Amino acid sequence: MADTLDFLLEVGTEEMPSAPLIHAIKQFGELVRAGLDEAGLEHGEVTPMSTPRRLTVLVKDVATSTKEVHEVKRGPAANIAFDADGNPTKAAAGFARKFGLDATELVRRQDADGREYVFAEKNVPSRPAVPILTELSQNSIASLEWPNYRSQRWGSEHATFVRPIRWICALLGEEIVPVAYADVTSSNVTRGHRVLGPGEHVVKDPASYVDVCRKAGVLFEDERRKVIRDGIAQVEAERGGAHVDTPKRIFDEVVNLTEYPTVLVGKFDEEFLNVPNEIICDSMLSNQRYFPVYDAKGALTREFVVVSNSARRNNVRVIDGNERVVRARLDDAKFFYEEDLKRPLEDYVQKLKDVVFQEKLGTVYQKALRMQEVAPEVATQAGCDDTTVSNAARAALLAKADLVTQAVVEFTSQQGVMGGYYAKASGEPEEVAEAIRDHYRPRFAGDELPSGIVGKCVAIADKLDTVCGIFAIDEPPTGSSDPFAVRRSAIGIISMLRTLPAVSLKSLIAKSLDAYAGQGLEFDRDKVQAQVEKFFAGRLNTIAKDEKISPDTIEAVSSVGVIDPEEFLERAHALEDARRDQPELFDDLATAYARAAHLGDAKLGVEVDESIMGDAERALLDACQKGSENVEKALGEADYRGACKALAELREPIDRFFDDVLVMDEDTVVRENRLRLLNRFASVFSGVANIGVLSKKK
Repeated sequence: MADTLDFLLEVGTEEMPSAPLIHAIKQFGELVRAGLDEAGLEHGEVTPMSTPRRLTVLVKDVATSTKEVHEVKRGPAANIAFDADGNPTKAAAGFARKFGLDATELVRRQDADGREYVFAEKNVPSRPAVPILTELSQNSIASLEWPNYRSQRWGSEHATFVRPIRWICALLGEEIVPVAYADVTSSNVTRGHRVLGPGEHVVKDPASYVDVCRKAGVLFEDERRKVIRDGIAQVEAERGGAHVDTPKRIFDEVVNLTEYPTVLVGKFDEEFLNVPNEIICDSMLSNQRYFPVYDAKGALTREFVVVSNSARRNNVRVIDGNERVVRARLDDAKFFYEEDLKRPLEDYVQKLKDVVFQEKLGTVYQKALRMQEVAPEVATQAGCDDTTVSNAARAALLAKADLVTQAVVEFTSQQGVMGGYYAKASGEPEEVAEAIRDHYRPRFAGDELPSGIVGKCVAIADKLDTVCGIFAIDEPPTGSSDPFAVRRSAIGIISMLRTLPAVSLKSLIAKSLDAYAGQGLEFDRDKVQAQVEKFFAGRLNTIAKDEKISPDTIEAVSSVGVIDPEEFLERAHALEDARRDQPELFDDLATAYARAAHLGDAKLGVEVDESIMGDAERALLDACQKGSENVEKALGEADYRGACKALAELREPIDRFFDDVLVMDEDTVVRENRLRLLNRFASVFSGVANIGVLSKKK
């Protein structure tokens, strides 16, 4: 490698928003790395860093120049590359084009074997690093993308950035790399923290950059994150096992709101503890980026953590200012909550007529009425008593009512949660309140399920209504679009139904579609039922793969048409385990089944004439009769391993049959009787799995 120096590129700006800053720093390092590689400038580690006011890339061991390149490539023989008149052929032109040359620039000379060939010779002279870094830096800055944020222009320049650029520091070793962008020219100067180290600070070389920033009151992301974590840990320790709630998204944002963080603790008035904790915490986290503090028993306290970006001498003033702000915010939350409580939750249901669920599917009020039909059906199939069935219907009707309350309009993430509080305050049964609170669960993969049976009934009704409705209007999710989160809804339904094995998913789909039809929605009833069933089957296949079930086992079980989640997955696991325990037996059985299914003729039926059978045929018939009884009994008891065991017992008689019997006998009566017997054999499997799939070549 040539002589090397470290390279620094820092873009200083007005404070950047957190989300685009996180996105930009991921891009910036890759843009610089790609530019170096494309230019052929050798380099070491590339490290991107950021604060709210700067995007920085540090690159170790950048070569001070590119390598000189002399490249020689042998092409076709000269008599192929040139015709008799010495003109280049297509072969010569194509070879030359690969190396950016004209055919006339090819060199002819003899190779070691004595034959004459054409050669492409390319000389790339060494280039100094600084001009390359100048172009690379300007291109990297200009190439940054800011999704969902409008870039800004300032002054008379046309160049844009997410916030106005105030300085650029660009160095290769101690040499300033000339960079100009948006009317800003590079130098060897950075700027410090606005309060702790204001003004300009000279950077001698890239190696000293981080230390210069630190002395000027600027810490980079990893340091800031550690300072905040350590400060929060101290707060928790001082309060004897307290817990500070730091949701990842909010915590990451707070890390990007400061250049030199200080962890402080403020307090709000005790009266606000009478307001539901969820909207108090939502207000603090979402609006102010304050972290709530819970005591060792998990109860919300009056304290909250705020991260300051000011000097420590201002701590008292910072705390006081934030306490004033939080008081105003919590006053609003308290007002909304108390106003909502002045009316029972049921009064808000009629207002749902003014809220559109989906343009073609009507209002949220109509959705609530449909849920009110489906939820009690889930409870009934689950074997619940009359009170629970009634509570499921009641909770379904009220589940969406809080959408039009003032608290939820202001704190949208608390829908359901606030409905639970209002239901309890209105005197609704505890089961109903809990169901309303929980019915949006599970909100994502791995999320908690509703805690009670009524909550599951309402949640299933809600999510299934969305799935069925979207298919009924022929707007199913695509690879790039799923605006109503239909896939997530289906996975949530599957998760809940796995805990309710007595409930039939197919019948619930039919019930949900009936509710739509009853409200006047026109659609092809049978077609949509089939589409929704197929959609759930696809989700089940994906879940089965995640549970390490082999694709051919999944295909074999899917062919039966079972979509009840627990039954489907139990069947799949049972067959997978049986294959693992007796691989040769099931391979042979699958081959025999595939052969039988191929030879059999469904039009002939399964009724056989035992009087014209030989010993091998009678043995197979007896095994089929016994197998059918055992399979039916096992399936009736949901004993899918027992069903697989019953199938395994057919292997010996079917092997003997194929060894001893000529199926396609010349006598039509005998031949058709044997085909009916094969139909009988295949029918034993029909309720379990398409075993023939397992005989496919892997």
